[in-house]
Amino acid sequence: MPQFEKTARVEENCVACGNCVKSCPLSAITVYKGLYALVDENKCVGCGKCKNACPAGVIELYPKGGVL
Repeated sequence: MPQFEKTARVEENCVACGNCVKSCPLSAITVYKGLYALVDENKCVGCGKCKNACPAGVIELYPKGGVL
C-alpha cells in the first residue's frame, strides 16, 4: 500500500515528549495539554517519520479510514 493511503495513530502510553511533533514534515501532530500526541489524519501522509522518532514506540501506521 502506498504511504499516501496511510495515517499515523498514537496508541496508549504516549509520553508526550514532542519528538513526533518535531519530526513531522507536515505539522500533522500536536501534543494535547502536555498529555499525549494527536495526529490530524487530514494532514498526515503516513511517511512514518513520527513512528521512527517515537522513543516509546507507540505510533503505528494504519490505512486511512481504517480501524485500530
